[in-house]
Amino acid sequence: MRLLLDTNVLIRWHAGQVRPAAVRTLRRAELVAVSAISAWEIAIKRAVGKLKFADPVEQVVAENGFAALSVTVRHGDLLRDLPLHHTDPFDRLLIVQALDEGLTILTSDRSFEPYRVPVVWA
Repeated sequence: MRLLLDTNVLIRWHAGQVRPAAVRTLRRAELVAVSAISAWEIAIKRAVGKLKFADPVEQVVAENGFAALSVTVRHGDLLRDLPLHHTDPFDRLLIVQALDEGLTILTSDRSFEPYRVPVVWA
């Protein structure tokens, strides 16, 4: 399985708060990707005081052997046709990335359910 971590899972993983079933899923995955979108989301939430995440996301990705996933113009274009079931811009970009890159999103966020994106619940 090729996974894309939702930002909430990355944050919990870094804090050592991921459920055992999600840990097993991560360990069995052939690829675990973290999107640049997650780095942006974490940086913005830190800047406004909504999140404490001391380490650079790039460092967390490298230390855990995760793959960094860039955002492309194509990903932005794909948002045009994504139904507006969910209005969070970060999650919407993660959804189009997963669809375009053939990834399964590891998340605990039920707002991903209305989309046709493959999901594993964390």
